[in-house]
Amino acid sequence: MSNLLETPIEYLKGVGPARGELLRKEMGIHKYADLVNLFPNRYIDRTRYYKINELRNTNAEVQIVGRVIHIKTVEQKKGKRLVATFSDETGEMELVWFQGQKWIRENLKLNTVYVIFGKCTAFNGQFNMAHPEMELLAEHQQNLRSAMQPVYPSTEKLTQRGLTNRVVNKMMQQLFVETHALFVETLPVAILDELKLIPKNVALFNIHFPKSPDLLAKAQFRLKFEELFFIQLQLITKNLIRKNKIKGHPFEKVGDYFTSFYNNHLPFDLTNAQKRVLKEIRNDMGNPAQMNRLLQGDVGSGKTIVALMSMLLALDNGFQACLMAPTEILANQHFIGLSELAKPLNINIQLLTGSTKTASRKIIHEELENGSLNIIIGTHALLEDKVKFHNLGLAIIDEQHRFGVEQRSKLWKKNEIPPHVLVMTATPIPRTLAMSLYGDLDISVIDELPPGRKPIQTVHRYDANRLKVWKFIRDEIGKGRQIYIVYPLIDVSEKMDYKDLMDGYESISRDFPLPKYSVSIVHGKMKPAEKDSEMQRFSQGKTNIMVATTVIEVGVNVPNASVMIIESAERFGLSQLHQLRGRVGRGAEQSYCILMTGHKLSNDSKIRMETMTRTNDGFEIAEVDLKLRGPGDLMGTQQSGILNLKIADIVKDKDILQLARHHAVKLLKEDPSMVKPEHLTLRNVFIQISKKQNIWNYIS
Repeated sequence: MSNLLETPIEYLKGVGPARGELLRKEMGIHKYADLVNLFPNRYIDRTRYYKINELRNTNAEVQIVGRVIHIKTVEQKKGKRLVATFSDETGEMELVWFQGQKWIRENLKLNTVYVIFGKCTAFNGQFNMAHPEMELLAEHQQNLRSAMQPVYPSTEKLTQRGLTNRVVNKMMQQLFVETHALFVETLPVAILDELKLIPKNVALFNIHFPKSPDLLAKAQFRLKFEELFFIQLQLITKNLIRKNKIKGHPFEKVGDYFTSFYNNHLPFDLTNAQKRVLKEIRNDMGNPAQMNRLLQGDVGSGKTIVALMSMLLALDNGFQACLMAPTEILANQHFIGLSELAKPLNINIQLLTGSTKTASRKIIHEELENGSLNIIIGTHALLEDKVKFHNLGLAIIDEQHRFGVEQRSKLWKKNEIPPHVLVMTATPIPRTLAMSLYGDLDISVIDELPPGRKPIQTVHRYDANRLKVWKFIRDEIGKGRQIYIVYPLIDVSEKMDYKDLMDGYESISRDFPLPKYSVSIVHGKMKPAEKDSEMQRFSQGKTNIMVATTVIEVGVNVPNASVMIIESAERFGLSQLHQLRGRVGRGAEQSYCILMTGHKLSNDSKIRMETMTRTNDGFEIAEVDLKLRGPGDLMGTQQSGILNLKIADIVKDKDILQLARHHAVKLLKEDPSMVKPEHLTLRNVFIQISKKQNIWNYIS
C-alpha cells in the first residue's frame, strides 16, 4: 500500500501535469501521501436542503433542489453576465456567472433537476447566488459524499486557477477509489485498545468524508493523538539517546568550594524549590551522561545562586564553567552578581563581551586555555573560535530562546567530551509548550520566591486617573523610593513612539521639577556609554524616576525601586508586562505595578489587564498568553519549526498532548529500541519520520 502512496500527484486521475505543478508549489503536495494528509479545516452541513421561500439574507452557504427554467445574457458597464432563473415549488431566484459563461451556457440543461450550493444574497427583494456549485440530482445521489462537507485549506492562486474546494474534494474521492482506503495501521494494538481509538483507515476516511459528527470527532481524536504521539516519541528518544550515547563527565565529588559556600557563605537560606532543583542537577551531573536540563524560574526566584552552586560542583571536580547571556547588560549583571557571591572563595571569574579590550582578551584566552581561569561569563563572544577551554565541564545558557541550536552546539564542540548543559529562562514556558519545544530536555522549575519577598500589587488605571497616580508617586518618593516609567517602543512607528517617550519625559520633568526631583531617561537611540551612565545614576539613587523604553526589560536590578508604571500597557504582550513588573519587588519594601491605558480596549487587551492584576504567577500568565497568541508567536519563529502541525493544536489539544506523552514514555520504558514484534510497524514509521521533518508523509 505504502508504494502506491509514493505515486507523484500528477498521476492521480483528474490532476495531470499543470495542476500537479500548482499543488506542489502552492500546497507542498508532491505525492498521494501528501494529499491524504491535507486535512479539512472546517465542515459544512450538507444534510439540509432549503426551499427558496425559506431563504434569509444571512450570507450563509445553502443547498437547494430545483430546475433552471430560463437563461439570458445581460450587458453591463464592463463586459456581460449570464443570468439563469432557478425555481422550485415555492418560488424563483437568480443564478449569476461573471466568468466561464460560454461553457456554462453550452452545458446547462434546462428543466432538469439540479442540486445547487453556494452563498445567497438578496437584492431588491429577490435572492441570487453567484457561481453556484451545481450537480444533477441523479449524480448528487450517487456520489461518495458525506453529511459534513469538508472545506480544505487553499490559496488565492489555487482558487484563481480553478482548483476550488469542490475540485480538491473530487481529487480526494478519486484518491480513495484508487487506494481502496487500505491504509496501514501505525499504532500498536495495545494503545488502540486501551484508548478505544478507531483504526487508521476508518479515521482517514471519516476525516475527509465524515459519516456522522460522532465519527468525525473520533477520527480527529485518533489523528491528533497519532501526530502528537510520534512527535513525543522523537523528543523522548532524542533524550534517551543522549543519556546513553553522549558521554559526559561524571562529577562524583562534592568538594571544598561547594561545601564551604553552602555552609559559610550563603547570603540567605535556600527555598525548598531551590534545594529540589539543586538535587536534580547534582544527580544529572553525577552520571557519566551529558546533562541537558532546562531551569525555569520566575523573575527573582533565585536562579543565579543555583547556577553558581552548579558551577562550584564543576570546579570541585577539576573543570571549568561558563555562563552565556544574550546581551552585554545581562552578562555584566551576572558577572557583578556572581563575583559578589563568590568573593570569599577566591575564584578566578572573568567577563568576556564585545566591549572587552584587546589586551584583557588576550589574557582571558590564555588563562582559559591553561586552566587558571575557573569561570567565564560572556555573550556570543564566547563562541568565537579563538576561545578555547582547558576543560569545560558545565555550560550555562541564560534566556535560551535568544540563541539558536547551532550556537549552543558550538559551545559543546569546544571539548572532546561535551560539557553538561543547563539552560535557564525567566520566561515561564507553559507546560504544554515545554513538552513540545523542549521535550528532549529534562525540566526543573523553581516555583517559590525567596522568603521576605512581598508579592507585587498590580492595578490597572485609565489615563483619566493620572493625577491620582502622580500623587501616589510623590508619596513613594517621599518615603525614599524610586520609580520606573516605561513607554512602549514598536519599530513600525518609531517616530511616534519616540515622540511619546520625549513628550512623556518633558511632562514628567515639569510635574517633578528640579531641585526637589531628578529624572533619568534611557532609550534605544542613546549610545551605550550614555545609557550606562544614566542607569548608574539611577542605581546609585541620584535620580528618583527612570523614564525608559523597554530597554530595561531584562537585566536591571535596583532593589530600592518600588513602583513600575507602564504607559499604554495595552500595547505590550503579557510576557513583556510580566517581565517589566519583575523589575520591582527586589527589596524588602512593598512594590507596585501600575498599568496605564486608554479607555478603548480590545477584548484581548482587557484579558491581559485582568490577568496581570489577578495573578503574579508567571506560569499561569504564560498559559493565558499562549491561548491569546498561539505557539508560533510565543517562541519566535526559529523555535516553532516543530510546531508545524497538520491537525493537532498545542493549545486546544493539550490534554491529548499529555496523553500522547504519557503513552510514549510508557512504551519507551518497556521497549526503548521498539524491537518487540508488536512494535515493528511503529519502528518502521518512526525511522521514516526521523529522516524527514514532515511527519505526516510517513504516518500513512
